[in-house]
Amino acid sequence: MESDELRGIQAPLKARYREDAASAVVTLHAEGELGADVTCSVETGRALVEAGLHPASGGDGTFACSGDMLLQALVACAGVTLTSVATNRGIALAGGTVRAEGDLDFRGTMGVDREAPVGFRAIRLTFALRTDVDQDTIDQLIATTERYCVVLQTITNGPPITVAVESRDA
Repeated sequence: MESDELRGIQAPLKARYREDAASAVVTLHAEGELGADVTCSVETGRALVEAGLHPASGGDGTFACSGDMLLQALVACAGVTLTSVATNRGIALAGGTVRAEGDLDFRGTMGVDREAPVGFRAIRLTFALRTDVDQDTIDQLIATTERYCVVLQTITNGPPITVAVESRDA
C-alpha cells in the first residue's frame, strides 16, 4: 500500500473522530467457551484457537498458551503499527521481523510461592528492520510505533479491569 492510499483511507476517519469524539470509541470483544482437558476455545475472527496449559504448568503442548498469545498480539500490533507509520511517512522498508519475549516465573502461576509474581516479570520487544534509512529516522519510527501500538500501550499502562460473574443455568 502506498502512503497516499493509506492517508486517503484514514483521512475521513480522522476527520470524523475530530468532529465527533464519541464515534472513535469502539468496544472490541472476545469470548471463549470452556472445554475439556483444561481448555478454553476462543474465536479469533479468522480461526478457532483452543488455549490450554503451558507445559511448564502441566500442559502437553498441544494447545495454545495464553501467555504466548499475549506476546503474539503484541508482535502483531507492533508490526501493523510500524508498517502503518512507515507507509504514512513514506519510509521504505524492505522487510523485517518483530519479536517479543517474556519471562514468567511459574512458581507464582502454580501457587508454589506466594511471593513469586504471577504474570510476566519482563517483556522485550525487538524490531529487526531491513531498510536504508538513517538511524534518526528509525528512532523516530520506533518511538511513534511505541506511542500508537494499542497492545503495547495497554500492557504498559495497565487500564482498569473489572471482573464480573454472570449466573447461568447449567
